[in-house]
Parts: sequence; structure tokens; C-alpha cells
Amino acid sequence: MVSSGGTASTTAVLRVMNERAVFAEIFKLGKVSRPELAQATGLSKPTISMALTDLERAGLVRPVGLRAGNTGRAALLYEIRPQAGWVLAVDVGREFVRLALADLVGDIAARRDEHRRGGETPDELVAWLGGLARELVDEAGAALADITLTVFGTPGIHDKETGSLQLAPNLPGWDRPGAIELLAGVAADAPYVVENDVDLAAVGEGAYGLGQGVDHFALVWIGTGIGMGVVIDGKLYRGAQGAAGEISYMPVGEGDPLVNRGRGMLESVASADGVVALATRLGMEGVTSAKDVFDAARAADPVARRVVAIEADHIAHALAGVIAVLDPQLVVLGGGIGVQAGDLLIGPVTDCLRDLVALRVPMIEASDLGTEAVLLGAMAVGLTAARDLVFERAIAQVPPL
Repeated sequence: MVSSGGTASTTAVLRVMNERAVFAEIFKLGKVSRPELAQATGLSKPTISMALTDLERAGLVRPVGLRAGNTGRAALLYEIRPQAGWVLAVDVGREFVRLALADLVGDIAARRDEHRRGGETPDELVAWLGGLARELVDEAGAALADITLTVFGTPGIHDKETGSLQLAPNLPGWDRPGAIELLAGVAADAPYVVENDVDLAAVGEGAYGLGQGVDHFALVWIGTGIGMGVVIDGKLYRGAQGAAGEISYMPVGEGDPLVNRGRGMLESVASADGVVALATRLGMEGVTSAKDVFDAARAADPVARRVVAIEADHIAHALAGVIAVLDPQLVVLGGGIGVQAGDLLIGPVTDCLRDLVALRVPMIEASDLGTEAVLLGAMAVGLTAARDLVFERAIAQVPPL
């Protein structure tokens, strides 16, 4: 025999489950009526009405007018209340910081892109980001305390045991124990998540870019640094230590001098610095950036074309190992080189791979998200988590009728 307390508890759990199902379905469908929610969830119309009443009392949904049908009364429509939660996405890049504040439905209310001064201490960087965050919430008509979740995308690996950031030489001081905890000060101690920037770029590709609808793909980031984000069965794969995709350390080539021995071999020879160093070594004059080399290659400069061929060979040899281990459907080239020189690299890389791997060579394409990939990935991660947080907080604070 079930006690009355047990029955009450079971009823409360079922009620919350129903509310969560309705809340999730409104996110999927947008403006939606009670009959449409009943059809989508399989719940009865009275149960839908009760769930909508509770969600509206909790400030999570709102009525937004009527939809006239062919016959009968017009249906009242509901939607998520956008201001029920806010997500702050932060991309801490090597040269820029990019921040965006979005409401709970993902509409960006304010945005900042700022050039990094470089060499900031952790305290200085956090203070700067905090000031930018305050500007964003002021512009959006919100407050720092309204931020539900902040997602930071950074180079390197977040060591959760020590609270430090490893393998991020462009962020000096962040490798000391406890440094990551300083990020809590950016948004008034709101919950925060720290993710590798290339991992977030892969999430961004899956949510908004070429990876949409692709269950198995890899984003290879080639720019001032090199990294890879891996998506398996539609989910980001981080590895045991969060270091999955650190392909900058893969050995490539034979006898290539390292541009910087503090970096991995692939990153040293195939990153932007490696491209410039190779071009200079082969006799190109006045080269200050990888873009100079690629522009010259498009203009049929023979030395620049040789540099591109060597760069494609480096990338292909790295991808041969990736393909053998992961068997992706798609490889997306991102980062400055991956995007800017995709037209020069994709053909030679694909041709080289046909000679290196026995498996079918996957599609190789250049990202169309460009510099937005990391920020969009942070937004996607933040919105998914924030919707759960907002629901749990709001429902817990509203007693049943």
C-alpha cells in the first residue's frame, strides 16, 4: 500500500516531468497552441493546460496572441519568455576577445569584439572582461545578476584538478593553480563553464555550420595554433583529460626544422608562423603573414605555390592518422589558414590523402563560420545548459496551486 506522502511525491514528480516536456517542446516548435503541444507530447489537453499555467506562473512562457483556424475558435499561442534567462558567451582568442549576450531563445542582444593587448595578467584580463560584460548587460537592459550561465572558450586545456589552464602559452599566468576560479568574477559569480576554444568551434559547426546533421565529423583548426574538435555520435568528444584533438603534437614530415621547439611538430611547421618561416627560407621576400603567402600563390608565384604544396602535405599526413582512428564523415577546416586558404588546400590535401589512406576519404570543406565558430559554439553550449538551469530554478520557486 502506498502512503499518502508517497502518492503526493509521485504526483509532484509527474507534474514536473510534464512541465519539462512541455517546456522543451515549446523550444522546438516556437509559437505553439495547446492542441499542438498535446499532439507533440502525447499528453492530455488538461495536463497541457496545467503545465502551461505553472510555466507561465514561473515566468518561463507567455501567451503571444491567437492563431485563427479554418473552423472553430482561434487557438491561444504560447512561446518561451526570452528574458527568463541570459547566456554570456566569451571567446578569449590569441588576438581578440569576443563576447555576446543572448536571451533564452538565442537572440543576441549585445555584442563586443575587442583586440587583445597581449600579456595581460589573469587579474587584468578578468577585470577587462568584467567591464565588457557590464557594458553588454546595460545595452540589453539587464543586469549581471540576470546572467544564467557564462561559457568561456580559451586555448589550452582546463585542468579541473588544479583549476588551471594548461598548454595555453598565449595566456600567461593561467597555468597557476586556482587561476580559472578568477573567471567567476566576470559575471557576478554566475555559474560558468570553461571549454577549449577548438572544441567549441566544433560545437558551433554542429549547431550552425557544415556539421549540422552530421553525426561523425572533425573540425581541424589551422591558424596561429593548431587543434581539432571531434564529434562522435553527434556529441563532442573530450577524452579522459579533456585533451582529445591536440593534434598540434603529431609528428609530421622528415627533418623539418621546428619554428618553435616549445610547440608540437605539426603546429610548428603548419601553423601561420610555420608557413611564413618556410616561405622566407625558400626565398620569398617581404612576407609578414601567411595571408601574404596564399595571396602570392593565387597570383601564381612559384615559391608560394611550393609552400602551399608543402602545407597541404603536412595537413594530409596529420589527417591520415585522424581518418584511420576516427573514420569521420566530414573534416571541416577552420581557423585563419583553414578558412582563408581552403580554396588552395582542399584539392591537394584530398589528392594526397587518396595515396595515404585505404579508407574512403571523407568530405573536406572549409568552414563558413569563420571567426564566429568559437563564439557560436559557446552560445550553443550555454543555451542548452541555461534552459535546464532556468527551468529547475523557476519551478522550484513556484509552489503548486
